[in-house]
Amino acid sequence: MILLTGATGTVGRLVAERLPHTEPVRLLTRTAHRAAALVRPHTEVVSGDLDDPGALRAALTGVRSALLVTANPLTHTHDENFLTAAEAAGVDHVVKLSAQAVTDPGATDLITRWQRENERLLRASSLSWTLLRPRAFMSNTLSWARPIREDGTVRALYGTAANATVDPRDIADVAVRALTAPEDHAERAYALTGPAAVSPVEQTAVLAELLERPLTFAELAEDQALGGLLARYPAPVAHALLESARRGRDGTKGHVDPTVAALLGRPARTYRHWVRDHLPAFRT
Repeated sequence: MILLTGATGTVGRLVAERLPHTEPVRLLTRTAHRAAALVRPHTEVVSGDLDDPGALRAALTGVRSALLVTANPLTHTHDENFLTAAEAAGVDHVVKLSAQAVTDPGATDLITRWQRENERLLRASSLSWTLLRPRAFMSNTLSWARPIREDGTVRALYGTAANATVDPRDIADVAVRALTAPEDHAERAYALTGPAAVSPVEQTAVLAELLERPLTFAELAEDQALGGLLARYPAPVAHALLESARRGRDGTKGHVDPTVAALLGRPARTYRHWVRDHLPAFRT
């Protein structure tokens, strides 16, 4: 049995779709109805919360391999609860979604410190583990879809800052391998990037070409960007995201890693490939 947390999120949903249909799968979610589309033979949905140790113990009973996705950088309790329950339930292997920034000594923002500590908790446990460390998701540019539809303008920080963004589908493909053959991926940390570093200006150009319409890139000032972040996130998280963006401006996120191609036996998907498959989201 494989258990997925974050099953209705960006990566968890893609993993659920890609696991072999013969593999028994359990989806742990706070909102069971949102996982209905992922149900197939040998799949069950269980309601639970990472704040609830009892529900976690029940959900992890009979599980041999699990995907751990946590999303609240203001607490380590979710990872602690999950790992304690996984050890008690006799889980063999945990695949943890982390971030590539943990390997950067200059990355000291709240979110990166949170990820580093969560990695430490997993490595200190009795569980076998695999760490997935992606760069920014290509799908993050879906946040541009509404302004592109409305006025053809992309507004973002640091237009020329290159980032080796990765297609979430590639992350999911790697996760499936680690979940289904944990013995081949135990105690491994994988840097997951796309095949090229691209900047927001370059991403805007790709979108314009494939949408066959002119688009304008408008670079945000830091105070504008911070105002938008504060409208969506708690202040400590918003400031951490801005600090992370500044590191990208300074050239720390452009390194391309060959790990995706080596693990999957094919090239990592390009940003152009990702856009081509998601064009409807950006069309009026």
